[in-house]
Amino acid sequence: MPAYFIAQSTITDEAQFQKYVQAVVPLIARFGGTLSARGAKVEVLEGEPDQRPVVMFEFPDMQAINSLWSSADYVPIKKLREGIATMNIWAFSGV
Repeated sequence: MPAYFIAQSTITDEAQFQKYVQAVVPLIARFGGTLSARGAKVEVLEGEPDQRPVVMFEFPDMQAINSLWSSADYVPIKKLREGIATMNIWAFSGV
């Protein structure tokens, strides 16, 4: 069953954040993730507005997302965004 990884972020240092993006995208691909949306503008139909753009990846399943998230290879990559981005990250199974 496919699973989805969605992130919204507030970035304070775009140049440094691009280093994170360049490192994390190949790692995501290694775990079977494919880009579904990047920089998508969120249209709030109901609830609290949040205009931050969204990035979304599709993975083969939740196990792939959890393997990525707990991967030793992700630890140094995640450090690249410390102090320069505040993120909301969600993962969920599809149908």
